[in-house]
Amino acid sequence: MGKFADKYGLFIAIGAMIAMLLLYQWQDARNVIAGIVDVVIAPFEAMGLPFFALVLILATITGLYSSLLQKYTIDYEGMKKQQEKMREFNTKFREAQRLGDERLIKKMQAQQQAMMSEQMKMSQAQFKPMAYILVVTIPIFFWLYKRVSEMPTPDILTTAIADLTNAIVIPFGGLMSYQATVLIFPAWLLWYILCSLCMTQIIRKTLNIGGIA
Repeated sequence: MGKFADKYGLFIAIGAMIAMLLLYQWQDARNVIAGIVDVVIAPFEAMGLPFFALVLILATITGLYSSLLQKYTIDYEGMKKQQEKMREFNTKFREAQRLGDERLIKKMQAQQQAMMSEQMKMSQAQFKPMAYILVVTIPIFFWLYKRVSEMPTPDILTTAIADLTNAIVIPFGGLMSYQATVLIFPAWLLWYILCSLCMTQIIRKTLNIGGIA
């Protein structure tokens, strides 16, 4: 299974994204998937948590899941070494070109093809966990979309700041309903993105999950 994912990770990820778009257009499928997620979210809702807190919890779950998956499926150390090796090669290659050493240039061009092929394989490896991440993320998005679509649009002028059942305070945007649009994003999606970015960075720092420079 691991070798299959390594070889076809990019195609799996693209296929998963296409499936997401197809399922998004199929309302019955969205509702069924959202209902399954609702079983998981129900205990948190039973605690009386407001919607913005539920979004934060979901963003933390997806951030933790995706970070752990990337930590154990992507060879960041290998990528750093490959990147450093490519930088050193490019420096030597430019020097050979500057000196006009045709023999060395031809030899290095042959090496360059092999190095580019290896770099391409490592780049494709980054797509391997994407399909698995989407398996968790897509159902959560369906649940969020369904829940927000069922919310009544609040009267923002009379909604108290302390009562954010169907409204949220967005930085630089003020108090607005979850259905409102901020730039090109629905408020609920923008809030999820902000939570996801923040929590993912915290999780990656805590778990010492690196990247490539």
